[in-house]
Amino acid sequence: MLTIALPKGRIAEETLDIFAEIFGGEFAFDSRKLILDIGEFRFLNVRSQDVPTYVRYGAADLGVVGLDVIAEQDLGVMDLLDMKLGRCKVAIGIKNEDALDWSKPDIKVATKMVNITKNYFAQKAVGVKVIKLYGSIELAPLVGLADAIVDIVESGNTMRENGLKVAEEIMDSSAHLIANTNSYYSKKEEILSLYEKISTVVRNRA
Repeated sequence: MLTIALPKGRIAEETLDIFAEIFGGEFAFDSRKLILDIGEFRFLNVRSQDVPTYVRYGAADLGVVGLDVIAEQDLGVMDLLDMKLGRCKVAIGIKNEDALDWSKPDIKVATKMVNITKNYFAQKAVGVKVIKLYGSIELAPLVGLADAIVDIVESGNTMRENGLKVAEEIMDSSAHLIANTNSYYSKKEEILSLYEKISTVVRNRA
């Protein structure tokens, strides 16, 4: 049996749609259930940020999660495939009337993506003071808590509605299929067989 950790919400539903297309039949979590067993597959419904942890420690053989989460956590999982789901960007947002001042000694940035933010500013050799927030990140520049934010941007509507604009894009993100290293070698045949099937669906949908 292959155990696959899926993030709750839209990406989980879209991934299960892919499985339904590959194998036929209905793949869906019952309302509050966290485990779904169908044939040779067990699906776990977990928070997006927890998917790499389940995979890293072998509680799941495979996982589907955003590239931004993989980059942020850097847990040493194997990145097998871009599934082209949940496309978005990680971007720096500032107030509409502001400009990003790269010469400032310590730019204050509010984000939940601490490592991505630190790495990006380090690449630019710019000092950054990261303030970790867990939600309502757009509020931070509006009340003077931070000069800028780093956050996920899909349509950009949330920033616009809160008087912010994208100052710079850091990375593109979409859902990727990841694997536990030990599982990849111990269950290689099953994983590669599934990889090929998913890869075919992703190509056909492109």
